[in-house]
Amino acid sequence: MEQTSADITASDDIRPPVASIGVIGWVRANLFDGWFNSLLTLATLYALWVVVPPIVRWVIIDAVWNTTGAECRDAAGACWSIIATNFRFILFGFYPYDQQWRPLVAMLLLFGLLYYSQDRKHWTKMLGYGWVAGLVAMGLLMRGGLLGLSSVETTKWGGLPLTLLLSVFGLTAAYPLGVILALGRQSRLPIIKWLCVVYIELIRGVPLISLLFMGSIIFPLFLPEGITINKILRAQVAIILFTAAYIAEVVRGGLQGMSRGQYEAAESLGLNYYLTMRLIILPQALKIVIPPTVSILISAFKDTSLVVIIALWDLLKTSQAVLSNPEWMGFSREAYIFIAILYFLGCFSMSNYSRRLERELDRDRP
Repeated sequence: MEQTSADITASDDIRPPVASIGVIGWVRANLFDGWFNSLLTLATLYALWVVVPPIVRWVIIDAVWNTTGAECRDAAGACWSIIATNFRFILFGFYPYDQQWRPLVAMLLLFGLLYYSQDRKHWTKMLGYGWVAGLVAMGLLMRGGLLGLSSVETTKWGGLPLTLLLSVFGLTAAYPLGVILALGRQSRLPIIKWLCVVYIELIRGVPLISLLFMGSIIFPLFLPEGITINKILRAQVAIILFTAAYIAEVVRGGLQGMSRGQYEAAESLGLNYYLTMRLIILPQALKIVIPPTVSILISAFKDTSLVVIIALWDLLKTSQAVLSNPEWMGFSREAYIFIAILYFLGCFSMSNYSRRLERELDRDRP
């Protein structure tokens, strides 16, 4: 018997039953499902009751926000005055006080480009031109010497702008270099393959601190007399080379995960090696290795704090300089919590974007 249009319309109006069991039902099913789960729930609630109120009282209720160091010592809570009083020095270091609007504008420009670039619909040539123009503008703002801006030596760069410079540009340059190294290690040409193998294994076999020391202390000894290279640039190159070696191994794992049929399909279409990698192999391989790649990038972002050992005034170094002031000695917890929050925001943003990118590229799911 054929269905009429009225029957079809009526069936379309039928909704599936509501699967919710209410708040009480959810609590009983997930927190008090049996004596063992009930015991764990009660123990967790007791631990939270013991730990959370004192933390809230120290962080917020009893904290002081805009006082001197002497007044902070009499307070029962956290001394956030160390951040409020030294906020500009922590963020900008020894950059001239009256010119600190320049690194601030440069950071806002960088954040704007990053925010605009997170949407894959904007990945066009115009975005590439925008990044080039933005980088030039940021360099001009930081360095000066043109358009009426006073020149500021790189030795005075510090704080958050230096941390962003080392991390953002380091990760951006390390990723394509790592992909090239991974392809070189898979090459059939023995010379290229072994050069990539030696480089990857050599760099992965030493800590980043040793590369920073070599770039800062040993490398200048081999330069001709009268030739010097900026210390920030040397640290930047060390971070790029170190991170690229780890990315290369992750990308190589993705390349090995590609089946032989993908290469044969490309050969049947008459594609050469370059087109095969660009159009077929790399898009799939890089999608597979997004999680481990982001883990390496997050580790590299945090490792930029190691430049403090070669006397670069990054965010961590400026905070340590504040703590060396007798007025603010003893308040390292507050300073390091503030630094940790800034690093957490950067790492969480990278992780959150990678998860969204995975969902957008996962075409296998309906």
